[in-house]
Amino acid sequence: MTISHPDLARDVASALLSIKAVSLSPDQPFTWASGLHSPIYCDNRITLSDPRTRGLIAEGLATLVTENFTHVDVVAGTATAGIAHAALAADRLGTSMAYVRSAPKDHGKGNQIEGRIELGSSVVMVEDLISTGGSVIEAAKAVERAGSTVVGVLAIFSYELERGHQAFVQTGWPLFTLSNYPTLIEVAAANQAITPDQLAALKTWSADPQAWSDAH
Repeated sequence: MTISHPDLARDVASALLSIKAVSLSPDQPFTWASGLHSPIYCDNRITLSDPRTRGLIAEGLATLVTENFTHVDVVAGTATAGIAHAALAADRLGTSMAYVRSAPKDHGKGNQIEGRIELGSSVVMVEDLISTGGSVIEAAKAVERAGSTVVGVLAIFSYELERGHQAFVQTGWPLFTLSNYPTLIEVAAANQAITPDQLAALKTWSADPQAWSDAH
């Protein structure tokens, strides 16, 4: 998982914390849908409500495209969280945009891909958050089954979990993120939003989320 611009990564992390799109609570962990206890909860949909953060993310995603890919025909978002960010980035790039459902519709034309991705197109996928990577990887596979080439994946934020890293290694698709968990907790510590002891606990979680969850 690659951070191209450390300064931008810190700016995005600071913005996510400021608007409470990301919350840190090592002392009173959150419970994820999987049942895992976690000291972090991320809801990047909130970024759409803040014009400054929304613009920072859109410009950042567009920059990742121009700096890392020689040619992109389509920016494709994952449904639903990646759709708006893909649209904003595509608008800045002047490219086509589409989005990919988690499964084909059970009515109408049964589309899984909405919008138009011409056969043979070069496609960049956009996701809001990477944990295990499963959702965006499955969406990208649907794009390739339809006859186009996924050249890479972009995301606003990554938890930097080893399971997610290995998933992308297996696909061969490069992943670029605007910010990530290590950057975010360091920014939180620098802003005195967490104590040194809480920072240590947060670092422990990222090394082994399951063991951390079992202990909490």
